[in-house]
Amino acid sequence: MTNKSFCICPLASGSKGNSLFVSCRNSSILIDAGLSGIEIERRLSAVNISPESLSAIIITHEHSDHVKGAGILSRRFNLPVYITKKTYEACRGLGKIEALCLFECGKPFQIGKILVSPFSISHDATDPSGLTMEYNGEKIGIATDLGIVTSLVKEHLKNSNILYLESNHDPDMLINGSYPWHLKQRIKGRTGHLSNLDAAGLLSELETDALKHVILAHLSEENNCPEKAVQEISKTLNGSNIALHVAGPDKVGAIIKL
Repeated sequence: MTNKSFCICPLASGSKGNSLFVSCRNSSILIDAGLSGIEIERRLSAVNISPESLSAIIITHEHSDHVKGAGILSRRFNLPVYITKKTYEACRGLGKIEALCLFECGKPFQIGKILVSPFSISHDATDPSGLTMEYNGEKIGIATDLGIVTSLVKEHLKNSNILYLESNHDPDMLINGSYPWHLKQRIKGRTGHLSNLDAAGLLSELETDALKHVILAHLSEENNCPEKAVQEISKTLNGSNIALHVAGPDKVGAIIKL
């Protein structure tokens, strides 16, 4: 697939594995690779994307649902892996990476035509990062796996045209669900995951005429459902022309173009 426009496609989202494809003319990036290499290849193929067309892989943090297939894909297709030094040191199972590109949160870098700006987020990982990606005056903001919304997060995500945003759990479903108390505390803590209410609150501050699409991501299968997430977020977006999407764990999402 040749993309002349700036586009995004969720390949997988959730605790089973996370991977996201972002592309523009001559530059295609895989953000996280939390499925097996074979499964990521299969999902790329489902939307007519060739793994050989990829420019790089970016890793946001070291949890296995974000890195599982990164090493094998890097070796199989000779792809550079962009990762922070601390995250790389914390990774298990990446194996040998021939083209290791270390980045630091707060320092933008370029992959082909795409400007990538990583920023620090609050999660129970070593050096987790959110990302914004810019091309031809358009901007995609990516923020999942974060327990709180800081002023830094808001500053980076503002004026995005597409937001890929965590909406992990419904607070009532989490509290009344079957998870042990320590896990509930972790999820709703400052280094856990954003709830539907948290995501709605952030969107209320980020909603502008520039924002065209919101993709809700990393929904818990146990403590959330797409209907609840959409219902909560729709209250914030009521009356706007923003298109709302939900990324899921089991199938590839739609390719969304700017």
